[in-house]
Amino acid sequence: MIGWKIRHEGSPQAVVLASAQRVLEGIRDGDWEPSDEVLGPNDRDWQAIADHPQFAEAIAAMEPPPAPLADETRLDMNPMIDVALVLLIFFILTTTYASLRRAIDLPPEPPEEHATKTQQILKPADIEDRAFKVRIWMEKNQPVIQIENKMIPVGSLEREVRDFVKATGRKELFVEVAADVPWGIEAALYDAAKGADIHRIYWPAGR
Repeated sequence: MIGWKIRHEGSPQAVVLASAQRVLEGIRDGDWEPSDEVLGPNDRDWQAIADHPQFAEAIAAMEPPPAPLADETRLDMNPMIDVALVLLIFFILTTTYASLRRAIDLPPEPPEEHATKTQQILKPADIEDRAFKVRIWMEKNQPVIQIENKMIPVGSLEREVRDFVKATGRKELFVEVAADVPWGIEAALYDAAKGADIHRIYWPAGR
């Protein structure tokens, strides 16, 4: 059979096409690549289709094949990382702000007891059988903490409050904090009271 033989580059198997036009159609349809080899009826040796005088000009005039489609399965992580960083900053800021507003959660008191409390000014002596007193003030730019008559270091505040409640059974707290005491120290006291299951906190009149 006389025709154009064509094969994939380096392949021992060839396909016979009826005409040169069929070779070009195969290239346009993507069946063959310009680098595949062709052997014409009058050719002695195989040569690349793109290099064959019969096809070189036609292949050069063909439009380049379309670029491969982007892999849609690949996930771009950059926007996700940006959103995660924004959320992280937001949570850090809101958590810091919330820590400045922390206060012990007190159970609601009966209306009658609340009415009685608003009609009088409580003093430590009025509740000494069920409450203990904590004073905090500053000396030489350092906080000084006193539970009843005992001076305690700042680092052991939570443990000392818990031990005092366990030893005395008192679940109410009378607090006196100087105006120049940093809020962080006062917040630490409230946290310690909450951890020790303190039921109620009292402040001096006028606070």
